[in-house]
Amino acid sequence: MKKILRWLGIGFGSLIGLLIVALAVLYGMGQARLNKKYDVPVTMVSIPTDAESLAEGKRIFQYRGCEACHGEDLQGLVYLDNPAIGQVITPNLTSGKGGKGNQLTDEDLIRAIKHGIREDGTPLLFMPSTEFYFLSDKDLGNVLAYIKSMPPVDNEIAPSKLSTAGFIVMNVAKTISFLPAELIPHDQTPPPAPEPGVTAEYGAYLSQSCMVCHGPTYSGGKITGFPDEWPAAPNLTSGLGSRLPGWGEDGFITIMRTGENHGRKINPSYMPWTSYRHMSDDELKAVYTYLMSLPPKAFGNR
Repeated sequence: MKKILRWLGIGFGSLIGLLIVALAVLYGMGQARLNKKYDVPVTMVSIPTDAESLAEGKRIFQYRGCEACHGEDLQGLVYLDNPAIGQVITPNLTSGKGGKGNQLTDEDLIRAIKHGIREDGTPLLFMPSTEFYFLSDKDLGNVLAYIKSMPPVDNEIAPSKLSTAGFIVMNVAKTISFLPAELIPHDQTPPPAPEPGVTAEYGAYLSQSCMVCHGPTYSGGKITGFPDEWPAAPNLTSGLGSRLPGWGEDGFITIMRTGENHGRKINPSYMPWTSYRHMSDDELKAVYTYLMSLPPKAFGNR
């Protein structure tokens, strides 16, 4: 009996040792990815200073979800604090105490927005640059103008960081984009943005962020890597289980404006309609046109 217990102890100890080694390897892999340096030249854009452009830059900043992450005053926020991943913390973009407004050049801002890369060349955690990579020069210039126009706000805030579990998830769950810079073709010129209009092409340009939750096919389902309490994303195609065709264009615009349609309310903590409500009617019509043009998919067929 003692011999059996001894061998069981050895086996258990070996398993613990292997687990520790595996964790150390995953942690090391994560650190290597976080510390990788990218040498990415950026294309400068014209940054306007007129009031109309600043107002448009603010509106784009809002409907693209930037305000939801960085705050109404661009002061930075703790966007997510989950032990399974870590802390997603957005920086203070103003020139106030703790802010980066006086530290970042225009080139630094463009590299961060379109490539997901810090001024030191390392990749930003969770910065959704896979969406912003496609921003037109005009939209990007307006956004930069708005950011640079904001008054200073004092807010000293820590950078995003991964938990131990986050380092594991980062290297195991390949469907979660912890470092969007890894997915961007930095050496290629982004395709030209379509002309604004009520077209499927312009709707696709405006709805890049929808894929984060609704998946590459827009068919919805459980969102990989998100907290368990988050509901599954709805199907945005016209396939089985989709409410979109029943809403119609007018209903879609109503729910994007108010978060409610026919008594059904949408929690803005999960679906950021409070950002999308800043789109114009024609922009929302373009998004609806694009979604209805997608191949029908059954719910969750991501």
